[in-house]
Amino acid sequence: MSQKEIVYLLSDSIGETAEFVVKAVAAQFIEKDFEIRQTSHVSSAADIEQIILKAKKDDSIVVYTFVIDELKDYLNKRAHEENIDAVDLLSPLMNVFIKKYNREPAHKPGLTRKLDEKYFQKVEAIEFAVKYDDARDTEGIAKADIVLIGVSRTSKTPLSMYLAYKGYKVANIPLVPEVPAPAELFELPKGKCIGLIIKPDSLNAIRKERLKKLGLQPHAAYAKLDRILEELDYAEKIMKRVGCPIINVSNKAIEETANDVMDILNMQKSVYSL
Repeated sequence: MSQKEIVYLLSDSIGETAEFVVKAVAAQFIEKDFEIRQTSHVSSAADIEQIILKAKKDDSIVVYTFVIDELKDYLNKRAHEENIDAVDLLSPLMNVFIKKYNREPAHKPGLTRKLDEKYFQKVEAIEFAVKYDDARDTEGIAKADIVLIGVSRTSKTPLSMYLAYKGYKVANIPLVPEVPAPAELFELPKGKCIGLIIKPDSLNAIRKERLKKLGLQPHAAYAKLDRILEELDYAEKIMKRVGCPIINVSNKAIEETANDVMDILNMQKSVYSL
């Protein structure tokens, strides 16, 4: 059995980039058996010194992904002194970016991981919005960043999804006179619940169009003005009990309403952080 060739990987972050590249290159040398030894979160010259001594002893290659210049300079200096082949995977491309875009990099490790975390946070928020849409599960009320309440056709669901795309966990609750509002709604801390209202004539037109698309008669009770007034009156009473901010969504785009919601949240955070 042939002796394994050792490659040392160093990173001031996780080191996934170095691992992926080294494995891709090593796979091309079929007759060789490689052992990859990875050291993540390198933060000092002492960390580097340990690897340099091991790499010299094992006659190994050192591959690294450093964005912190001090670490990179120290490793290059020591590798040169010990006659060790050290490969910098990031600097060639980083330098092209600097020259092309005339910008300096942040030199902060772990930024890729932070971007990934934002992506997964967004996915989690979207799954949350789907799960707790239209009061399917009232347990979501306590877990949500935002709880939207309002009568049917006040854009609660599309607004929930839009806010979820922004990373907020949103639950929405329809307010119907015949259905008692969830008790959890009245236990929410201030600033978590937002009420959505709409002009009666606007809601009347929206509901008639909705019935038409469903192939139903536009004069059904759902779209009658007296029914709409009853629902809006009931919703207003609930919103007053909850004590939540209210947004009028009449003739507003989802993006505009979402900005209003986020403005309210930011204002509430400022108030309660004082």
